[in-house]
Amino acid sequence: MNLESRIVYERYMAAFFKVTKRMYNELRNSLEDELTLEQYQLIDYIATRGEVTSTELADVFSVGKSSITAITTRLTDREILKRNRDESDRRIVYLSLAEYGKELHSRTRKQILDVISAYMVHYSKDEIEGFIQTFEKLANMMEKGSGES
Repeated sequence: MNLESRIVYERYMAAFFKVTKRMYNELRNSLEDELTLEQYQLIDYIATRGEVTSTELADVFSVGKSSITAITTRLTDREILKRNRDESDRRIVYLSLAEYGKELHSRTRKQILDVISAYMVHYSKDEIEGFIQTFEKLANMMEKGSGES
């Protein structure tokens, strides 16, 4: 690794750790006691899709189906999620937000937006757009599983 690469690496890692640690803690602290950040991400995904299967959630979140089953069972028991069987194939179970889950998602989404907005006010609209585009590009490359492109 040459000097320039090492400096870029060190800058990236320092910023990455500061941002992820701080943002994770702030988001976690802003969430209602009822949800973990991981649970919120799951209900947020379901909120955008309407209905999903456990298999879809396991694929999207890159975890085993048994982990998804454990999480969704807890959320279903707490009436945040509901299970709906497919009419034509009873083996297929769809997950969606229960009424309480919709309310909780809405409140939690606002809390998270408040945390993020406190930082975004320091940037211009163009800076925010550039950051989001770059972040989305990185996310897309990571989803494809390649550091090249």
